Amino acid sequence: MRAIVQRVSRASVTVEEQKIASINKGVLILLGIEDSDSKEDIDWLSRKIANLRIFNDSEGVMNKSLLDILGDAIVVSQFTLFAATKKGNRPSYIKAARPEVAIPKYKTFIAALELNLGKKVGTGVFGADMKVDLLNDGPVTIIMDTKNKE
Repeated sequence: MRAIVQRVSRASVTVEEQKIASINKGVLILLGIEDSDSKEDIDWLSRKIANLRIFNDSEGVMNKSLLDILGDAIVVSQFTLFAATKKGNRPSYIKAARPEVAIPKYKTFIAALELNLGKKVGTGVFGADMKVDLLNDGPVTIIMDTKNKE
């Protein structure tokens, strides 16, 4: 499971000209899922994101988590996070889980994040053509991979 976590001042997701999710201060999470992702991957990633200290304290030091600031989150599925670009110029997405595998894991991740945050999170629509608008704050962008926990 791969995630791009962006600290945002605001973010929204629009599908077919309908805004379906919108937040102010918080995180936008782009989430890629592969077949081998497990419940342990989901639990680790959701817990880590909720507790990631990427928000400034009163001294201007990134010392506060999403939980500390009572921030919001939007989760957007993004199979392109598993793009393989080694050969040629057209990326291969063979490592990305197919919808029948990815959708249940995506929903489980959302539920786990909601449990960790104690609130609902916004979402995109799996497989839809989405327009994601955000104001990256910092900018702060963190890349996370459950198979390479650095």
